[in-house]
Amino acid sequence: MKCVVCKGPAVIDIRRHNANFCADHFLEQCRRQVTKAIDEFSMIERDDRVLVAVSGGKDSLAVWDLLVALGYRADGLYIGLGIGDYSAVSATYARDFATARGLHLVEVDLPDAYGYDIPTGSRAARRAPCSACGLSKRHLFDKAALDGGYDVLVTGHNLDDEAAVLFGNTLHWHTEYLGRQLPVLPARDGFPRKVKPLVRLTERETAAYCVIRGIDYLVEECPMAAGNRHLSYKAALNDIEAASPGAKHAFYFGFLDRAASHFAAEAASDREELGACRSCGAPTTAEVCAFCRLVERAGGHVPSSEGPASVPVALGATRAPRAGMASVERVPAP
Repeated sequence: MKCVVCKGPAVIDIRRHNANFCADHFLEQCRRQVTKAIDEFSMIERDDRVLVAVSGGKDSLAVWDLLVALGYRADGLYIGLGIGDYSAVSATYARDFATARGLHLVEVDLPDAYGYDIPTGSRAARRAPCSACGLSKRHLFDKAALDGGYDVLVTGHNLDDEAAVLFGNTLHWHTEYLGRQLPVLPARDGFPRKVKPLVRLTERETAAYCVIRGIDYLVEECPMAAGNRHLSYKAALNDIEAASPGAKHAFYFGFLDRAASHFAAEAASDREELGACRSCGAPTTAEVCAFCRLVERAGGHVPSSEGPASVPVALGATRAPRAGMASVERVPAP
């Protein structure tokens, strides 16, 4: 197997491109695909302050590494979810990555800051663990990005993730979600701009990127993800991709090109109905936002838009750490 560029020994084949790459040209291919996604969807400007949500897994660490390699000013954000040893180990991977590269990492610990963890929160609110986790992370991502003065929030969603979510939303015709399933969600009152630079790379490719770059990442799946339908959608799409290389790319980007605009009006209508949460001030369609209701049911510290419960992320992130030194910032509890 030879590299399509230099004809040297290849380390990976990408069937949807009908191409094989050596290590160097594969890394170049990854950088090219991320640059193309950023440019095609106007994700990030050169002078933007970027906050990357990192979990310690391959995708989030790969996108942080890629953005730094491409010259963007990117800090990391780690959310401690209180999922036993899994959270402790994932935090170690995120911190070690930042330390090795002298990058700035913001940390928010959910149990310390809000008085509940994901296992407790999901039981108390009678939500599936992934639902309680997603709700908590979205709120904390938005808050950290806005309080820290960042222009854009980056997540590590790859092509496999987006195709699987699209598959599930299409199966059940969740049109309100289809209208928002885009690589970029523009900034608006109470929400930062959110972007997904990995949409042109698959899960296998981000794993290979990490291996070649020497990025140590958390391999284990979250123990609370068992039974998540998203995983079964991924498995089904993997079977289709094996028989028809490029099917995931055609499905997702075909949706963006030909169908996404049909659901834009419904998504815009939802945005017009948003008000401010009575407790924390976050955008919501109800008097109290879903995050504050979850915190209350879990017996935690309900956030407030006034007083000490509204703790901004310190702006120390604007100071570049010395070469070889990481800057870790732990946001204090409300």
